[in-house]
Order: sequence, then structure tokens, then C-alpha cells
Amino acid sequence: MLPLRFIDRVKFFVERQFVRGAAFQLLVVALVIGLISLVGGLLVAPLGEPFDGLADAIWWAFLRLTDPGYLGDDSGSWQRFVSTLLTISGYVVFLGALVAILTRWLITLMNDLERGLTPVSLKNHVVVLGWTPLTLPLLSELLGASRRVRRFLERHDARRLNLVVLSEEASAAQVLELRSEPGIGGKARQVILRAGQPIQPDALHRVACLEAAAVIIPSAVHPSSSLVSADVETVKALLSITAQARQSGQALPFVVAEVQDLRKRPVIERAYPGPVEVVAGDATISRLLAQNVFHPGLSAIYNELLTSGVGNELYIRSDDGLVGMTLENLACQRPRALVLGLLRKGDDGQWQVLLAVATTTEIVAGDRIVMMARSYEDTEPDGRQSPLKPVPRTPAVAPVAVAARQRRVLVLGWSRKVPALLQELDSYPQQQLQVDVVSVVPEAQRVSAVSAYLGTPRRLRCQHLEADYMVEGELRRLRPDGYDTILLLSSDRLSSGEEADARAMVGYLQLEDILAEAGGRPQLILELSDPDNRDLLGVHQAEMLVSPMVLSHVLAQVALRPELRVVLDELFCAGGAEFQFRDPADYPLPASADFRTLERVLAHQGELAVGVWRWHATGPQLELNPSRSGYLDLGPGDRLVVLAVTHPVGPSTD
Repeated sequence: MLPLRFIDRVKFFVERQFVRGAAFQLLVVALVIGLISLVGGLLVAPLGEPFDGLADAIWWAFLRLTDPGYLGDDSGSWQRFVSTLLTISGYVVFLGALVAILTRWLITLMNDLERGLTPVSLKNHVVVLGWTPLTLPLLSELLGASRRVRRFLERHDARRLNLVVLSEEASAAQVLELRSEPGIGGKARQVILRAGQPIQPDALHRVACLEAAAVIIPSAVHPSSSLVSADVETVKALLSITAQARQSGQALPFVVAEVQDLRKRPVIERAYPGPVEVVAGDATISRLLAQNVFHPGLSAIYNELLTSGVGNELYIRSDDGLVGMTLENLACQRPRALVLGLLRKGDDGQWQVLLAVATTTEIVAGDRIVMMARSYEDTEPDGRQSPLKPVPRTPAVAPVAVAARQRRVLVLGWSRKVPALLQELDSYPQQQLQVDVVSVVPEAQRVSAVSAYLGTPRRLRCQHLEADYMVEGELRRLRPDGYDTILLLSSDRLSSGEEADARAMVGYLQLEDILAEAGGRPQLILELSDPDNRDLLGVHQAEMLVSPMVLSHVLAQVALRPELRVVLDELFCAGGAEFQFRDPADYPLPASADFRTLERVLAHQGELAVGVWRWHATGPQLELNPSRSGYLDLGPGDRLVVLAVTHPVGPSTD
């Protein structure tokens, strides 16, 4: 190894000092300016006049170095020569180097401010840990739920909803995305971006995580080949919050965590000893898809209930002084809402979901009432309308009969949700399913994933086919017209949701052409990953599910009202209370029936009338919670939407 030269050592030393920052750089420039002023003063001090000693000569040199306007005041060749050298040095050192250092320091400071490295000084705010495909619709949901947010703020003694998002990198491009997102727009100033990762203690301190009223952790996006899954990142984030709270001696905040694998729920609950609600993302979407297979048209119901600002939503109300009142009397005072049931704490401290129970059930202290309405105001008593007449309902003692039927289901595409979907389909009793999964992913890899998640199916038969449904010839060889249901899933193996949706939509358009030629018309269900693509197909005949919009709504509403999660689990799981479609011909309805009449007729069967699904409607096909006084005008192909219990709910709560 060759020895370093002296000049190299000096350069290395200067470099190491300069990287210390702007303060040290300014100190070096000041020393250089002082040195040049000293040298200039020594060069002109021997001239005598007009200098009164060395100090006056140094001050003369400093003035020429810092201000070139003094150059015309000098006389004599030597004095003017030195003055010129000092002025040129001033341009280079004083103006050039000083301005460059200050400019670079200001740019660095502005970049640091834009990156969001300053801790927020907030309390009782909402923190979102991660910038994922769910983040923008999640923020839109939180900013759009005005009345729920108001109640949330009242519970936490806060005046304004502040949202803090922790992103790996905070940039101006994200601010532009916020302003361009429908539902956010001008409210983007209520969103604060901070840079960092949830597993970093400094980043958690940066978003004031321990002072938050709620912390939402959406699942991160990882390629399917990655050894680190999104659930691992979620567990690490929860462990980091727990460790920070332990070190600071503060209480743990309320957390809503999304997991992809439902089996990780016990791990989440062990990792976080504080209040936590776990939302299983893949399981939630799989449940909705599975229910849609058995109840065609159901997508319209959950797209309305699980999308903010579109029609009706589910609301959870506290007892609010209603203790002792029956559900029947409560419903009479809320003519613009549907009382679906209530939540009641069990002996184990867990919520029991009692939907479509007897209307004579009395509300006790601590109960929560489950309602469906278009707005929060509709769940309150309406003094402008006279109370409705009671509609007594006693749930059927026997479970609702589910007709056994052989179904053929074709799944086009592969994603991590497929094993969860197969497990959900396999959980439905009295159903015989033949499921064919078509993908370019090797069969052995898919069989291994399904076996690890599901084990041996009990009811369904599953066949894996290797084919690319984007190739029209391979799609035709599948004979899609011979299936009862076809699901086109958005792949998670592609780099973005836009690419995955483009593939799914092209496959759907090809499928429509093939089915038009074959004459058969199975049920089509299309899953999309990007909310911006929901309107690209225009008028379509497929039932559509936009996964990020559904999950963002669930996460946002559970954060504002934690009890909502158990209600959604009850509604969209096999068994229990389910939304179902009924043929009007099966009920003794008069020719000119209104919705109130429909409620009475269905109540005799132990069912709760929810709305009407119209087959030949010119507008929206689904009408949930219609006006009770308007006539239904049911036509051929129309169906009644009911909430029915498919198994006994347990002991009577009368």
C-alpha cells in the first residue's frame, strides 16, 4: 500500500470537517476571510499614510474584501494593486462561498421540512402508519364521516380531526395526490405527512403515536416472492409501539390493525397488550366474494353499505337513555332508519351480535343498537313525522332452509386471497361446489399454498388448471358458459394495482364476447384493486368489488366505532344473520304493497325487510331502506332483500 502524500492528508482532513454541516463551513469561511484580511493589512501597513498602524490596515483590507465599492477611494499603484486582489478575493470567498453555503443550507432545511422530520405536537388525533393503496380512500372515509367524527371527537375531548400519516418518504407528490383524491380535496390541510417507518422509535415519536386517539395500520404491499410478509411488518409495528409505551410509561393507544392472514389474529393480540381491533383484509374480501357466489346481486348491498357517501350505511348507537325500551318501540320512533338488532356484552366481556331478534327484546344498560340509515341524523327520533305503528316479529325457531345445489365456480387469476376464498366457500353447509382455479402460476405452487392454508377441503372439490385467460383460445377451451359463477380476481403478483386491474378488465371484455356467442350467461364477479378503475368499463353486467374501497371503509369505521367489526363479521360470515334475496311470489303480498306492508308480511316469517332488488330498473337496481309510504310496484324478476338468521341465535332475549 502506497503512503499518502501530505496534500492528500490535508484534503481528507478538510473534507471530514466540511461534512459536519453549514455551521462549521461558515466558521472555515470566516477564518479564511480573517486570514486574507490579515495578509492584505500586512501588505499595505508599511506604506504609512493613510494607515494608523496594523489594525487600521487590516480593517481597510476587510472593507475592500467585503465591499467592492471602496475600490475607487484608493491611491497609489501598490495600494490599488492590493485592493484589487482583495476585491477579487471578496467576490470568490465572501460572496461566492458564503452565498453557496447559505443557499445549500436553506435548501437542505426546506427539504428536511418537506420530508416531515419534525415531531407533531398533537393529541387525540388519528395516526395512519403506512402509505399503501388503502391510505387515500381511508383518509377520504375519515374526512367524509362528519357526524361519526364529531361523536368520536366528543368522546376524546378534541375539537378538530387531525390525521397524521407516516410514510416511508413524504414528498410534494403525495400532497398533490391528497388534493386530487375525491373526498379530500381542500381538506388536505387536515392531513399531516411525516417520514419514517413504523418500526422506528423516532418515527413513532414523530407522529405522536402514544398521544393518538386511534392508530390505524393498513397492510403494507410486498411481492409474493418476499420472505417478509405484510403481517410480519404489522406485528413489528405493534411491538415497537408497545416498547415505546413501556419505556415512556404511557398508556397504549387504541389500534386498528389489518392482517392478511386471519390465522395471525392471536399473534397480533399477544404482540399488543393494549386495546386492538384486528381486521382480516383477505378474509373480509373472501367472505364478500363467497357470499356473492351463493347470493347473486349481493355485491350491490355491500358496495352501498361499505362505501362512504353512497346510500345507506351501518350505524352503532349507544343506549342514549333508551334502557327499558323494546326494539319495536325504538323502530316506531325512527321512521327513516331500520333497526337491525343490538350488541350485548356477554359474560366473557365480548360483544354478542343479536340481529333480527324478536322486536320485544328490551334494551339494557351497555347495549349498542345496530341501525341502517342514510345519515347519522336519520338514526335519531324524527319529531316531524308521527310514530310508526308497531310491527311485531318473532324469529323463526328452525333455521332457514338452504337449498342444496351443485355449483360450478371458475376462478380466473391467482392471488393470496384464493386460499382464504376456498376456505370460506368450504365453510358453507349443504353446498356442493366444484371450483376450477385457472392461472399461469405453477399448479404445484398453488396446491401447496391451498394445502397450507386450508388443509383438506370437506365439501368442495378443487381443480387447478394452468392457462392464461388473457389468451382468447385458452379461455374458450375452458367453456366458461358451463359454469354457474365466474370470478376474475385482481392479481397481487404484478407491480401495481393499475396493471392488475388492466389484466382483469381485458379478461372480462374477452369473456363477454365468448359468452355472447355461446348464449349462456353465468354470474360474473370482477375484483379490482384501484378505485380509479371502477368507472372505466361503463355499463357492465358483472358484479364489481373494489377491494381497497371496502377495506378502507371497514378500517375507518372500526377506528371511529370499534363495535362495528363484530357486526360485519356476523353479516358477512357463513351462518348467523345474512342478507338474502327472496322471491315476492313466496309471500302473501297484496298487488299494491308499500314497504311498511312488506315489513309486516316478512315479520310473520321471522325475517326483517331491508329493501328491494329490481331486475329491470332504469336507475340503481338496489333500493335499501326505501320510503315506507311509497308503493313498491314489484315486477317480474324483482327480489326482496331480507335479513334472515340461518341458525338459531340462542336463548330468547325477550
